[in-house]
Amino acid sequence: MKTAVITGATGFIGARLTRLLSEQGVRVQAVGRDGNKLAALSKLDGVTAVAADFAEYPRLHEKLAAEPDVFYHCAFAGGFGSEALRDYGAQIDNVKYACDAVACAIRLKARKFVLASTVNTVEIRSFVGNEDFAPRYTCVYSTGKLAAELIGKTLAHNSGLPYCTALIAMPYGEGNRARTLPNVVMEQLMAGQKPRLIEGNNLYDLIYIDDVARGLLAIGEQGRDFRDYYVGHRELDTFKSWMTRIRDVLSPETELGFGEYPDAPALDYGLVDLDALYNDTGFECQADFEESVQMTAKWLKDMEENSNGGGAA
Repeated sequence: MKTAVITGATGFIGARLTRLLSEQGVRVQAVGRDGNKLAALSKLDGVTAVAADFAEYPRLHEKLAAEPDVFYHCAFAGGFGSEALRDYGAQIDNVKYACDAVACAIRLKARKFVLASTVNTVEIRSFVGNEDFAPRYTCVYSTGKLAAELIGKTLAHNSGLPYCTALIAMPYGEGNRARTLPNVVMEQLMAGQKPRLIEGNNLYDLIYIDDVARGLLAIGEQGRDFRDYYVGHRELDTFKSWMTRIRDVLSPETELGFGEYPDAPALDYGLVDLDALYNDTGFECQADFEESVQMTAKWLKDMEENSNGGGAA
């Protein structure tokens, strides 16, 4: 890969992907809405900042250089940790913006399109035709992601644009300002508070942001057309185990409140090929869990202190 477009380049995943591609010598057109963050990204080697709001996506091709090797769509307003997660209007808009991004990639004659999606779309696949399924509000967001994928694949296929989907596990790491579960649990543990949790016996996965970026790079360079790739660990563990490991890193003496909420519906990982990304590209998660949790916790603590004006007097 020599050139790439990244939408949502000022977001959690997009920003880390932009930095990784820059380090790899890729020339990146970084599309985003936050002027300050775009200015910071533009200082990276080979990165050109492109300011654009979602409403500008139908004409985004006019701002971008033609024939990028990979067009990454990471922009999606309202995900885990935000109220927009359940805002059906926002999620319907996201579907349109994702389709506008595919249309832009087609106009630019991009060589591949990669959608940054979520493994929670598996929950929606389980939902369809299942009369006993009890959908959560997260299904609004996940349905938006799945609709964006299905319509985008249709547009891409009929225009000869290779298309891959990244089904990303729950990401964590520095730079994530959302109120996601890993952030909340880490903050509570650092404060000596007992996190209130589900029973946690179902399979679950966490992935550090550096591994997310590496997985997206691997898909962009070697992913096969029309394939969905799980970006996470090939061997899964339970939610309870993941939370216990975080506790053991940050506050071993703190009790975890498992079972204080009912278990979430179990994802059917049988609908996901956990080995596809490894088989096609050789990708494996490499982050050291203890180290990555410590770095994330330190970042969260620094952010809290900065928001409080430098900490307690």
